[in-house]
Amino acid sequence: MTADNPALIIYVRGVNKTYAGGFQALKNINLDIKRGEIFALLGPNGAGKTTLISIICGIVNATSGTIVADGHDTVRDYRAARATIGLVPQELHTDSFESVWATIKFSRGLFGKAPNAAYLEKVLRNLSLWDKRDVKIMALSGGMKRRVLIAKALAHEPTILFLDEPSAGVDVELRHDMWRMVRELRAQGTTIILTTHYIEEAEDMADRIGVITKGELIVVEDKNVLMRKLGKKQLTLTLRQPMTSIPAGLSAWSLELTDDGHALVYSFDTQEDETGIAELLHTLSDHSIEFKDLRSSESSLEDIFVSLVHQPKEALE
Repeated sequence: MTADNPALIIYVRGVNKTYAGGFQALKNINLDIKRGEIFALLGPNGAGKTTLISIICGIVNATSGTIVADGHDTVRDYRAARATIGLVPQELHTDSFESVWATIKFSRGLFGKAPNAAYLEKVLRNLSLWDKRDVKIMALSGGMKRRVLIAKALAHEPTILFLDEPSAGVDVELRHDMWRMVRELRAQGTTIILTTHYIEEAEDMADRIGVITKGELIVVEDKNVLMRKLGKKQLTLTLRQPMTSIPAGLSAWSLELTDDGHALVYSFDTQEDETGIAELLHTLSDHSIEFKDLRSSESSLEDIFVSLVHQPKEALE
């Protein structure tokens, strides 16, 4: 893929960021974001998520590398590139003495967009802010201020929307409103990039997942492919009689005793043609091991995320 590929809306190559003190926040980041997708960037605190977003948005300068946003180089053609991007930051910093309407109207004008009261009204109504349009931001609750940040980011009709930890500290109602709006925006062609600690949201919303840790992008994959590749299924058998150890005759299976010997857990790869369950149950019978219940479970995206972050990088290659 190249920067002029029309299927791509963001193209990142060889991006590094080293601060004056010598700390390297990003290490040779290469990333392609597809036009019209929802991309989730996951990583622990301090992994480099916000730094990467800030560089793509032109808020922070990269030490080296190239970034193209919707056809515009973010350094050589900064203003055009920035006009394609809406950013909802983590922090609540708004012009507290301005009204909601004045704030989003000003944000639209900053990007040289002609006035469009009907569009701004639609944005405010979608975020349940229309009734608050004349209220000064200083008088709003924290959740309402978060809604204003989203409205500001959408005011100039960007083709790319960054949501940096948008659900942090917000109420359930706002979270539902926000994700409904995200789906609507994607349906209209907007590309969404989000960082989140609510992994279940990424699992529910994202088309693709990127995982960053210690400044390195360790995996980028289609969400369903990632879960199929790295997800594990488990079969838990509740035993009629507890066991103190697993018999040697069962060493061919990946088994673990849990619940003080009252349960036997079998882990198997979802990609294998044969699960081995039938043969395992037959062997348990041969060893006179009886069970009174069994249930299956599958890895969540959170399980996969935790395992990725704690794996050595060479194990992922």
